[in-house]
Amino acid sequence: MQNNENTEDLLAVVSQSGPHVTFFSVGSYRELGTVEVPAEPHELCFDPRRRLLYCSITYRSGYYHANTGRAHEIAVIDPDARRVVDVIDLAPDHGPHGLVLDPVRDLLYVSVEATDSAQGALLAVDPGSRKVVRRISVAAPGPHWFTVTPDGRHAYTSNKEAPYVSVVDLETGRLLDRIPVGGGEGIDISPDGRYVFVATPKGDFAPPAADAGNAADVGVAVIDTATGRVVRTLPADGITFPVHTTSQGLVLSGELRMAARPDGGPGALGTQTNGVLNVHGAGLEPLGRVEVGRFPLTVTSSPDGSLAYVANVLSSTVTVVHLPSLRTVTTLPVRRGGEAGAHGLAYVPAATGGEPR
Repeated sequence: MQNNENTEDLLAVVSQSGPHVTFFSVGSYRELGTVEVPAEPHELCFDPRRRLLYCSITYRSGYYHANTGRAHEIAVIDPDARRVVDVIDLAPDHGPHGLVLDPVRDLLYVSVEATDSAQGALLAVDPGSRKVVRRISVAAPGPHWFTVTPDGRHAYTSNKEAPYVSVVDLETGRLLDRIPVGGGEGIDISPDGRYVFVATPKGDFAPPAADAGNAADVGVAVIDTATGRVVRTLPADGITFPVHTTSQGLVLSGELRMAARPDGGPGALGTQTNGVLNVHGAGLEPLGRVEVGRFPLTVTSSPDGSLAYVANVLSSTVTVVHLPSLRTVTTLPVRRGGEAGAHGLAYVPAATGGEPR
């Protein structure tokens, strides 16, 4: 029987092809158990008010643009009892991925891909009734990741299939702006709401086209939320997927590395070598980089901002990094037979502790 009062902080990690969510103790990094979820889970979000985890079930198998069908569920997990307590059906919408909780309005926002008759959107889910209460179009077919302003009024969506970030008013449902970027991956916002950070361009694993723009534009685009303009780019050498801001304002981004082909050209998907966690300060100055596993896909941090957790999908590991020293603390294996594919992450404070960021 599981103890329903966790007395230590937990790190929850999605095993994408497991399909499981694995729980580790924060501090000792002992594996504490797993929960089986429907295939194929991607992202996690912790609800401190109800002490529940929400897990997006995105595809039946596979990944974006290479799957056997889009799923339409959110698994609801009790992290203390370590069991699935409900499954929210989002049909007719499908391809749920990003998850953000608005604690002020008590709404869970979920990004969904376009259908045959509607563009991609953010769904507002009432965590109490577990029903969809609003669908907000983002005027793009492939919103994957998104971020919400600290006041809960606006959302910025990173769109794989559109050359812009969509800005929507969550209260009125109106599209406010399209901010040009070359397709996007991970996205997050600074704690003060001043900047939005988006990984660009879209990670299609092909050599840049001749008209794709300057190589200096590859990395993390910095959007000034007051003007709606990209004011600079935090450069990267390769494709960047996850972007995360810590409670202390550090900007973390996961950069892929790929083995070169025999002819010297860039490698394709599946040829990744160990990736890199790039760390920028609150003033956007580069602080350093740390080697992580193959294909860093998700990044989160501890509530105090001292530790980063990087999920590496091809290694199926989580690299734990001490940010003040830029030192790797440990590497956590996330496997349950075969390739598990570490993906979504969530920090779950102890039942008697404080709330997370």
